[in-house]
Amino acid sequence: MAGSNTNNIIKASLPRGQRDVYGFELQKIKNIVSKITKVYESYGFEELSTPAFEFSDALGKFLPDSERPNAGVFSFQDDDEKWLSLRYDLTAPLARFVSENYDNITKPYKRYQFGSVWRNEKPGPGRYREFLQLDADIIGSDNYIVDAELLMLATDSMRSLGLSEQNFNIKVSNRKLLDAIIELIRIDDDIDENRRLTILRAIDKLDRVGLGGVEKLLSDGRKDESGDYTKGAQLSKRSIEKILNFISIGSTVRNDFINQTKEIISKTEQGPIAIDELIGIDKLLTELGYNQEILFDGTIVRGLEYYTGTIFETNIVLDEKKREEMPIIGSVGGGGRYDKLISRFRKDQVAASGFSIGVSRLVTVMQMANLDIFEDNYGPVLILNMDKEYQQSYYQIATEIREKGISAEVYLGSSGMKAQMKYADRRNSPFVIIEGTNERERGIVTVKNLIKGKEISNMIENRDQWINNDEIQFEINRDQVANKISEIFSKINKKT
Repeated sequence: MAGSNTNNIIKASLPRGQRDVYGFELQKIKNIVSKITKVYESYGFEELSTPAFEFSDALGKFLPDSERPNAGVFSFQDDDEKWLSLRYDLTAPLARFVSENYDNITKPYKRYQFGSVWRNEKPGPGRYREFLQLDADIIGSDNYIVDAELLMLATDSMRSLGLSEQNFNIKVSNRKLLDAIIELIRIDDDIDENRRLTILRAIDKLDRVGLGGVEKLLSDGRKDESGDYTKGAQLSKRSIEKILNFISIGSTVRNDFINQTKEIISKTEQGPIAIDELIGIDKLLTELGYNQEILFDGTIVRGLEYYTGTIFETNIVLDEKKREEMPIIGSVGGGGRYDKLISRFRKDQVAASGFSIGVSRLVTVMQMANLDIFEDNYGPVLILNMDKEYQQSYYQIATEIREKGISAEVYLGSSGMKAQMKYADRRNSPFVIIEGTNERERGIVTVKNLIKGKEISNMIENRDQWINNDEIQFEINRDQVANKISEIFSKINKKT
C-alpha cells in the first residue's frame, strides 16, 4: 500500500490582514454589540441589513480604474460583466438603500447596522482587511440637533460599556472651520485641490508628528524616522502662521474653543456658520449634562472626503505609560455630517449625519490597554465524566443547570480526573461538579468553586487549608446543586 503523499498537504494559513476570532474575544464582541445596540434602540433607531457587496460604481468612494476597480476595495466581475465590490463601509450601502426606497421610508430615517466591511489596503496594528462596524445614522434632517443627538448617542454607547471620562473622549469639529482656514490663506497663497488636501493631511497628523512636524509639512516637507520624505505644501510663512494659530487651540473646553476660534475666522464666509452650529450643539449638550467627555478640537479632519459639516472622533484615553508601550492605533469611532453623499443617486440633496464604531478596533485597543471592564467571561460549568454508567445523571445535572440560564457541559473526552480539571481551567469554568461512586451512593455531589479558588489561592498556605475551605470545595445534595450554583452566580453578578 502506497504511503500518503505529504506534498499534497495544504499549509493552513490566513491571507495577510485577516484573522480568526474565537473564544472570549468573540464573547466580548457580542457583549459590546449587545450593549450598544440597546442604546441605539433606546434612541429610536431601527436595524437595517444590506448585502456584503454592491455595484462598484454605487459604492462611490473608490471609483473603478480603467482595467479593474480594486483601488482600496476587493472587486470582481459578474457574469454580466458588471463590476461588484465588497462594501468598504456601511454608509455607502445606506445611501444606496435610502435612494432606492426613498418614498417608502419614514423621514427623518434613523437606522443602525452591524456587520463586516472590507478594505484592500496595508494592514497595521489593530487594522485588518476585514473588520466589524456598528453604525447609527439619521437621514433627512439638516437641523444641528441631529449632530448633537449623535454625540449624545456616541457618549451613551461608550458609557454603556462601563467607560467614563477617564477612559474615553469625543473630539468634535466642523468641516466648515477648515474651509474657513483655507479661505484665510488664499489671501497669500494659491490653493488648488491638491494643495488643499496636502494641508488637511498635515493638520490631521498633529497627534503623530507634533506642532513642529505639521509646520514642516506645511512648508518644504518632513523626513520621518525611517528616512522617508514627505513633500510639504510649500505655503508662505504668513499662511503657516495662520494655520498654526488655529490648530494650537487644540482639544479644549467647548466654550473656550468657540471664543478663540471665533477671533481667527470671524471674517470668513464659512467660519461664522460653523461657529453658530457648534454654539447650538454646545448649548444643548451643556443643558443635558454632557460636559466631561465631549471636547471641541479644530484638528479633527476625518479621512473620507464626503463630510460637509460637524465631524467627530471617539478615542480611548490611555495613561502615559500605555501611550509609550502601545502603537498608535487612532480613533475607535467617528463620523459626521455628509449632506452630499445621497445626492449621487438623486437630483435633490438629502441631509444626512451618522457615526460608526469600529468594533474590532475597539476590542483590540481595550485589550491592549487592559480595559477589561466587562463582567467575567466564564466558560461553562463542567460536570466531570467519572463513570460511563452515570452518563444519564451527568446530563441531567447539566440540563438542570441550563434551565437556570447558566451554561453547562459534560466532559466528552476519555481522560482521567486530572486532565478533566485542566480542561475546566482552560475553559475558564466557574464550577466543577463531581459525582463519583462515593457521591452517588450518598446522594450528593462535590462542587469545586474555581472562581473562589482563584481569588484566595495566594492566601492558602497548605493543602489542608485548601481541602477544609468550604468556599472552595463543598458537598451538597444532588437535587439541590442547580439551585446552589444559581444562588452563587446571583451573588457574583450583584458584585459586578
